[in-house]
Amino acid sequence: MTNIPVSTLTCGIFDHFDENGRNITEQYADRMVLAEAYDRLGFYAYHLAEHHCTPHGRSPSPNLFLSSVIQRTRRLRVGQLVMLLNLYHPLRAFEEICMLDHLSNGRLEVGIGRGSLPLELTYFGVDADVAASRYEEASQILANAMNGGLLNYRGQHFVLDDVPLTLSPHQRPHPPTWVATNRPESASWAAANGANLACVGPSSVVRKVTDVFRAHGNTERSADGRDRFIALLRMIVIGRSEAEAHSLAAPAYERWLANFKFLYELKDISLPSNLPPTFEAAIESELCVVGTRASVRQTVLNHLEEAGANYLLCQLAFGSLPVDAALNSAAAIHSEFIAPQ
Repeated sequence: MTNIPVSTLTCGIFDHFDENGRNITEQYADRMVLAEAYDRLGFYAYHLAEHHCTPHGRSPSPNLFLSSVIQRTRRLRVGQLVMLLNLYHPLRAFEEICMLDHLSNGRLEVGIGRGSLPLELTYFGVDADVAASRYEEASQILANAMNGGLLNYRGQHFVLDDVPLTLSPHQRPHPPTWVATNRPESASWAAANGANLACVGPSSVVRKVTDVFRAHGNTERSADGRDRFIALLRMIVIGRSEAEAHSLAAPAYERWLANFKFLYELKDISLPSNLPPTFEAAIESELCVVGTRASVRQTVLNHLEEAGANYLLCQLAFGSLPVDAALNSAAAIHSEFIAPQ
């Protein structure tokens, strides 16, 4: 049994629009219905991934979709997880961040990263051998821009001379930032730079990353007094019975898996070693948590405690899972984790 108190737990949503058998117009409309429900049910934030040229992600411009989400919600915070900085000029990225922060009246959470598959970047002319250095420069420019004033930078990939910054974020000094990683070195950077952390994987593996995060200074609060989050991602399906939940989740995961593997198989790239090849393996590796309210509650709390996380990042819509099933899972999570607080 776990000792983690529900009162210290925050619940958010992770999403990416992998192809689900419906046309994309219908899928966007479905996601708006879900976003409204997440807002109504008290989820903290809605985090949206960015992918390109793959059925694994039909939301290649997260900022564009999030600008619609904020018009349909009142309290739900929104953000990218992550914004692929290599595909933006950092000045343009900064301006879009400022716009979203103001349009949402200060509800933006900014996630930045390089992305998980370099092939997606090459379609835009960003070669894998420069991706790391280009991302480092872009992230530094973005951080500098948050300070306002004239923007100056001279690097290998970007040169900015006395650029007047006529926009600034709504939140001061800037919106909360997020880094998604399973690497201890990235966790160190996140801790040192005041960012929140999002992780996926078996709890025992994630714990090695969260321990490094906590070892690097005060990670309970950021410099501006905001809570620091360590998020653990889980694909969750809750049914009236174990059998019902599994019957919904199994085909949905198989569809999600096929979407994930699309570019890897197209270009004969080796799949990630930690990718569960079957639904049963996804359960075993803790990526998927499937069952009744009671069983999911206990499993999730155990995972969070072992991982050292304080933020449950729920992926409730994936693959061919019906919208009603995602709504039911969201309502159950509200009852088990959010309402008791």
